[in-house]
Amino acid sequence: MSVAKVIEICAASPKSIEDAVQKGVSRASETIDGIQGVWVQDIKAEIENGRIAQWRVNLKVTFILN
Repeated sequence: MSVAKVIEICAASPKSIEDAVQKGVSRASETIDGIQGVWVQDIKAEIENGRIAQWRVNLKVTFILN
């Protein structure tokens, strides 16, 4: 039987929501093994001069405990 844990992280990207999620997952996988999935909980856009300057996402990352 496997036991999973869920952590919450935040990530950002000036490119896109998908890039922000990828950056978050990539960074989490540097220190966490067994990542099984990610849930995008919140999405926010920072605005500068009437344009989107950066996308921010709150992620819930699920991984299997050893």
